[in-house]
Amino acid sequence: MAEELSEITQLKVLRDLMLEHGAKSLFFKRLAPNDNSKNQIYLGGDYTALNILPYGEVTADVSVKDSKRDRFKADLSFVWLDGSNAIFNAPSSQLILYPKYPEVRLSGFLQGANRRPSKYLASRDAGRVLFFGITRIGKIIAHVIGRNNPIQSEIADLTPEDGKGVFVEVPLSTAKVNTQDILLKTLLNVHEKGWIDSVKLGSDGIPKPYAARNGGGYTLEAELGIVPNGFNEPDFMGWEIKQHKSPHLDKPLMGGAITLMTPEPTGGFYKIKGAAEFVRRFGYPDKSGKPDRLNFGGVHKFGAVQKLTGLKLTLTGYDVACSKITNINGGIVLVSSDGTEAAVWYYKTLIEKWTRKHAKAAIVPSNSRVHNGLPQYHYGNVIGLGRKSSITHFLDALAASSVYYDPGIKLENATGPKAKVKPRSQFRIRPKMIPSLYEGFELKTLTK
Repeated sequence: MAEELSEITQLKVLRDLMLEHGAKSLFFKRLAPNDNSKNQIYLGGDYTALNILPYGEVTADVSVKDSKRDRFKADLSFVWLDGSNAIFNAPSSQLILYPKYPEVRLSGFLQGANRRPSKYLASRDAGRVLFFGITRIGKIIAHVIGRNNPIQSEIADLTPEDGKGVFVEVPLSTAKVNTQDILLKTLLNVHEKGWIDSVKLGSDGIPKPYAARNGGGYTLEAELGIVPNGFNEPDFMGWEIKQHKSPHLDKPLMGGAITLMTPEPTGGFYKIKGAAEFVRRFGYPDKSGKPDRLNFGGVHKFGAVQKLTGLKLTLTGYDVACSKITNINGGIVLVSSDGTEAAVWYYKTLIEKWTRKHAKAAIVPSNSRVHNGLPQYHYGNVIGLGRKSSITHFLDALAASSVYYDPGIKLENATGPKAKVKPRSQFRIRPKMIPSLYEGFELKTLTK
């Protein structure tokens, strides 16, 4: 039989132990009577928990008895912290996402753990508090206290902040870091530099001249110390940075389209047959006359047939009127006139790709010019800040045609033995529609 977890009774000790085990942030949830191992732990009536708790691959779990119980599941790297500073793995821990309510719950957190807080989490006692330490490598370090624990008086005045849902943040140090202030000061420094030569950071962290005309994002990333990578995480201290060309540096909601994300299809003809065969079937000869080249491009908007490709962008298993996923095996689908699903982006993968990166975003306008043969960029003094987004914000914007699919896939040497495909799937939005993706959006002036 598993041993009972011993309880920590001082907030400073809890902080220190969390830091020792690599926590970069610390949250807690005050537990209701129904928050227990039998009923699972309620983490909110939206997808806020996905912005806070790191999780693994999302999978679909279809109920054979009741479609209302269809759900998504995501495994967690979850451990219990004992008062002795030992940690005990809880291998069955997972997030359960019920899209039809919607709500998120924590499940399986006691099963398989050699030491665990059964006394508190198998009960309906009032006043219990569950702490979550979040590490940089995506591990959750948990500890639970009872209503008579002295820590209760130290956290009594703390309440959830906007955008945090049921979670209350506890500073891990006495000097709490305000990531927004740091971001704004950093972007002010970038703005005040004026024109900046186009560069791109290498994997070694050293900036190198970048001559292509799409260097605005790379140059800003270099100024922020962001090395380009394929990680599905926010760019700068929890903020996703989106740069775009604008005619006015003080108007971030004007100008060219912004690429939101670039996920490859996870189903349909594209996934089954591959990108090359997809372009051969649904693409068209290069419009500029380049020989033996096929393209697949053009703006695809919800409900409309794209003239170049003949495909219609649809949403399967999504109730637009209620902003709810009704079929967990559904997704964004490009469908042909004969009903072929040319490409599918399943919701279970979009949830992860969207939610991880878009909890907080900064929209930065820029101007460009060519100086001595090299592009230069000047970044704006007014930026947009968006907070709290979920997959339903994205899907609603897609259904409203605010977000659209704008690919740039090409197949070179299409008829030869050495055909080469260059995939580029991207979902984009016009800057003026960006606020629709967030529950909270504001403009911030960097200079007076």
